[in-house]
Amino acid sequence: MTGSGTPKLTEFLVEKVVKNYSGIYDKSTAELLSRVRREKLSQPAIFIGMGSCGITAGADKTLKAVETYLTENKIKADIIKVGCMGLCSAEPLLDVQLPGKTRLSFANATAGKVDDLLNSVFHHTLPHDNILGQYRFHGHEEWPGITSLEELPFFGLQYRMVLKNTGIISPEDIHDYLARGGYKSLFKTVLNYTPEKVCEIVEQSELRGRAGGGYLTGRKWLVALETGSDQKYLICNADESDPGAYMDRTLLEGDPHRVIEGIAIAAYAIGAKKAYIYLRSDYKRAIVILRDAIRQARECGFLGENIFGSGFNLTVQISQGAGAFVCGEETALIASLEGGRGIPREKPPFPAEKGLLGRPTVVNNIETLANVPAILENGPAWFKAIGTKTSKGTKVICISGKGVRTGVVEVPMGTRLIDIVNTLAGGIKNGKQLKAVLLGGPSGVFVPPQDLETEIGFDTLQEIGAGIGIGGMVLLDEETCMVSLSKYFMEFLQKESCGKCIPCREGTKRMLEILEGITRRPREESSHETLERFKGVVQLENLAEVIRDTSLCGLGQNAPGPVLSSLKWFREEYEEHIFDRRCAAGVCHDLRTFFIDVDLCNGCNICQRKCPENAIIGTVKMPHFIIENKCTGCGICFDSCKFNAIYFK
Repeated sequence: MTGSGTPKLTEFLVEKVVKNYSGIYDKSTAELLSRVRREKLSQPAIFIGMGSCGITAGADKTLKAVETYLTENKIKADIIKVGCMGLCSAEPLLDVQLPGKTRLSFANATAGKVDDLLNSVFHHTLPHDNILGQYRFHGHEEWPGITSLEELPFFGLQYRMVLKNTGIISPEDIHDYLARGGYKSLFKTVLNYTPEKVCEIVEQSELRGRAGGGYLTGRKWLVALETGSDQKYLICNADESDPGAYMDRTLLEGDPHRVIEGIAIAAYAIGAKKAYIYLRSDYKRAIVILRDAIRQARECGFLGENIFGSGFNLTVQISQGAGAFVCGEETALIASLEGGRGIPREKPPFPAEKGLLGRPTVVNNIETLANVPAILENGPAWFKAIGTKTSKGTKVICISGKGVRTGVVEVPMGTRLIDIVNTLAGGIKNGKQLKAVLLGGPSGVFVPPQDLETEIGFDTLQEIGAGIGIGGMVLLDEETCMVSLSKYFMEFLQKESCGKCIPCREGTKRMLEILEGITRRPREESSHETLERFKGVVQLENLAEVIRDTSLCGLGQNAPGPVLSSLKWFREEYEEHIFDRRCAAGVCHDLRTFFIDVDLCNGCNICQRKCPENAIIGTVKMPHFIIENKCTGCGICFDSCKFNAIYFK
């Protein structure tokens, strides 16, 4: 067994926690649980966020610096590697807890700051520059003058159910999960409920799929359960291929056993003996953690043969995908899992009736399954009390882009978009103005500021033409070119198209050609070519609607989303690009016109020597000039000028 636990501790936790319905413990058990949860310490504990985002920010170097500090100062302390707590923009994160004191969290704790941070904590003189806050806990002495984490704007609006343990526990030690009630729901389910009852409970909770479609999870399970077959399958879809989305990775790297428990309950509910976790192969750390977690769960008897003596058998297998965007669609994922190309299939029949190898198959994403243990533990009424009338529970959202704070958050359904932008993300950085919010990834839609009063929910977002998607949310500032960004997403989607259906394959290609023509300055263009370019622009909106209405799968149906929404809300930018051949944001390089300020130019000749098109003329020590017709807008002169004499419009 990994971590600090032993087989005897495992047996004890299973007997006293997992099999204890009441949650009431005798004094000795309560004290042991406090030690396992690290609520009572005999020596200092240092927690380091070792999620992928933390490691990218230098957490591995921070870890080595902590180990060196403890060795050199002969201090005995436990080092616990945890996942990401969600505030990725503050990584690397380092927490320190002294016996009897609350746990302190430090932001931007790079290796060079470790000695000063640990010296200050051990000597009770805190440096306020890097302190994020403290975890308040009854019975622990608080650090004076330090804000509680739950009072910080980033955490104040959150309701952490799925992310309850991420950044708190060690994902590498099953005892951390067991001591907090882990696998209790699985035990309760397989020994007390029939599969039909489990489907009924989940349907009563009104849990809807968190991958974007929003179909009732319990209803999908019931279809698979009632479809006769000698074999059934459950697939956990962890193939989050949206650029900038990393909710699944955060959960797998921070609390893998919650996902495994949800998988086990779902498999029991539909009568499956085999489950697959399909995730992209470049999630290296998540794969390592997940493999070890599956091994631990199997050794403890939570997976394998005759689970809890109930007669329920389950094998869980990891399947690595190549990162194809289309494999986020369930039938394409199934095709990939079968060893073929990831190409969507026509529906019906739906996978719940005929899926993997022609057998009934339920495909749920990670967030959906991670909600299941809490529903079975607390009941459907508890879950329904959170959220809105048509969207129950919480939603995990990945905030990226131009916000002051970026990361992963979990908010109740019904939270307003504007509150996520202003409170959780802290507004737009560098004092810039918010231009739009992209919801739903590269095939999502742009939401303008006037629609940000809308609440997060399946139906409420549909009212403004948006969708919740898997939960990606990109904040865009005033320096964003909506035409260029739409072109970027169309290029991504065109490359990711499986090519099966003509509307998606050819339509996205044609849309990309039109957008490239808009963002490129016509040089030596004939009148016929000019006419063709304008005809394409006129057809752009109609073409997008045809692709949306006639494509086979969700990739093609949603592909025009960025173009249609940007045309709706930012049409003047398209007109500026088309008629004025100008990009106000200066993002479209081919449309930039460069000039030299003769009052600032001293004739150093650097720009002239570096210009690849020989578009700059002038003599040494005299002001230079740019020949507009020869300039390609590459910007090399702008980057090389040391006197700020070159500017563009």
